[in-house]
Amino acid sequence: MSAATSEKAGILIVDDMEENLIALEAVLGPLDQQLVRARSGEEALKAMLRQDFAVVLLDVLMPGMDGFETAANIKRLDQTKDVPIILLTGTDADSDYAYRGYAIGAADFLTKPFDPWLLRTKVNVFLEMHRKNRELEARTEHLADRVEELERTVDGLRKYGAES
Repeated sequence: MSAATSEKAGILIVDDMEENLIALEAVLGPLDQQLVRARSGEEALKAMLRQDFAVVLLDVLMPGMDGFETAANIKRLDQTKDVPIILLTGTDADSDYAYRGYAIGAADFLTKPFDPWLLRTKVNVFLEMHRKNRELEARTEHLADRVEELERTVDGLRKYGAES
């Protein structure tokens, strides 16, 4: 396995409440991946530009830039548009929250309190997709290098044939 596919994937957890970040870390800890915290939408966007993430868990209700606005900004940037987002919200959420989340490009939507097993399972699916995408990128790069090498060999053979 190459370095690109063996690295631990980043999981960005975004919530303005410390106790929610602690709970998410406890639930996701067994996945043995790099957990990165952000306490606001602005912090989340900065983290997304600094590092590659396999998935983002994003609280909907935050002061300042809420989860919907943060998700929309993530989806607008070329560098981050393909990162899956799981929106998290409390049980008193408006009925249109799920619709709004999916409309801006969220991959999933969970209501707190969530089942830890279910959240871990969903995140694990995105981790596996991230790992497979990295593996495909590495293979594609390797194949491109091989094609270049073969093209140089063919050019060399053509020059050799023209000289004889």
